[in-house]
Amino acid sequence: MNNTRIFKTSFASVYKLYINKVERKGKTKADVDTVTCWLTGYDMASLQEQIDKQTDFETFFGQAPKMNPNASKITGLICGYRIEAIEDPLMQKIRYLDKLVDEIAKGRAMEKILRT
Repeated sequence: MNNTRIFKTSFASVYKLYINKVERKGKTKADVDTVTCWLTGYDMASLQEQIDKQTDFETFFGQAPKMNPNASKITGLICGYRIEAIEDPLMQKIRYLDKLVDEIAKGRAMEKILRT
């Protein structure tokens, strides 16, 4: 997985796509916010600040207050890659978030998405 262009992509631009994806499936922006905050440790105010600043993914995850210790429980395939086998730590974090959003869109229960 060599595509590092995503590292410099604005988180806000992809965040909008996440919201569109879940809303098409009857879910909400609040669901995306919940999993994003759970994964990264941002609160809603600091998450909104990152979105407003058009922070790239590298900075977004680099400044994340605290990655959730249960993030390693996020497993499976995303875009044809096994998440637990991704070697680049930043790419793995991005794919964790992708997987969480996919699970929302598929209607999985929030308790299971948040690995509680």
